[in-house]
Amino acid sequence: MEGRVFQVNVSPGGVPKLPVERAWVGELGVEGDRQRHDTVHGGPHRAVALLGIEAIERVQADGHPIYPGSVGENLTTAGIELAGLPVGTRLAIGDQLVLELSGPANPCDLIGGSFRGGKSGRISILTHPADSRMYGRTLVEGEVRTGDHIRVLPPAPDSTARRHLDREKIDSVVRAAEIARWKATAAAGFDVRVVDDGDLAMVASPELPSSQFNRVIGHRIVPNLIDRVLNFFREHGTVGRIVADRPPWPGAVAESHLVAFATAPELVAQAEVPSGLTMREIGPDEADRWALALVEGSSIDGRDRGAWLASMRPLVGAAGWHHLAVEADAAIVAVSALFTRRRVGRLLNTTVLPAARGLGIQRAMIARRAAIAAERGCRLVSAGAIGGGVSAANLAAMGFELLAEEALYPFDPAA
Repeated sequence: MEGRVFQVNVSPGGVPKLPVERAWVGELGVEGDRQRHDTVHGGPHRAVALLGIEAIERVQADGHPIYPGSVGENLTTAGIELAGLPVGTRLAIGDQLVLELSGPANPCDLIGGSFRGGKSGRISILTHPADSRMYGRTLVEGEVRTGDHIRVLPPAPDSTARRHLDREKIDSVVRAAEIARWKATAAAGFDVRVVDDGDLAMVASPELPSSQFNRVIGHRIVPNLIDRVLNFFREHGTVGRIVADRPPWPGAVAESHLVAFATAPELVAQAEVPSGLTMREIGPDEADRWALALVEGSSIDGRDRGAWLASMRPLVGAAGWHHLAVEADAAIVAVSALFTRRRVGRLLNTTVLPAARGLGIQRAMIARRAAIAAERGCRLVSAGAIGGGVSAANLAAMGFELLAEEALYPFDPAA
């Protein structure tokens, strides 16, 4: 398939983006272009937004006032049905530039003016898959000009585009689960300060110094916003931790190494509950019992202990949450949780009390949560663990695929 660049579009922020004859495209996007909502657009995985003139014309035929650049695409193309191409497809544009399709661009309220009644869902890939905008990652930097030839190339053999798309879905679910816990802790009266802004989630607590309450999620998607992240911890005077798959600033030293796993729920191995034990999902009336087992099994003490106990109460039984307990003679010996959203199941908060370790309980809880995720319509189940630890070994043994290696990077504003 071949096509051409119909129009190159940039703006100082917002829409419409206006046509220019030529522009340089780098790792973080098109030179001279800015994003008004930089936590949901931009960054290396969403460097360039593309939309075909064919899609624009179909939307116009439905009576919408859309036109090239009005929905924020940087490149309006001609001759290529972009949204029908698989993630990882490469676009060789002009003499130098090479982009890799990284995923669909979700519509937002900012582009509502291009649609009758503000209904920007007309270009959602979920409802109109042929007419969605697409994001591109820059593989080779270069200049793009109106009229440039576009060659469509298959994904490179070593392309990680599909894996990045899965990670983006998983990241959004992890972010939602953590934000729910942070806000529940704040609602319980603890000094927990939460920022929930697009793909960037940050929490700081002068009262609770542990990494669980002084953390950033989303750096992988928007690493270009690292200054905003560091200023957040400077403002609140706490030592923060950034979850990242590469050093977030020159010289950053990892505190601990993490591994991310994922697989389809039906591929998770079966594992039975050890003899003499029972496993069941608990309800809100037993939230305190579940939370107490969690903090004791995880050796959480001090003010953090009270924060964890308080934050669990509103989450047990809440929409999307499933909390499991393993019992021996009515006494809880292990607990775990599952959070489901966007057809992704995230395994969370697992602990086995010391007296019950080594019996295979953790693998049984992995299997049960994967089964619940499948019942809830999830297409992926994911989990995180400390690199080289028992949990990582159990996940690998149960059929989970290693998705990525990450690390926790501490940032001390006083250092």
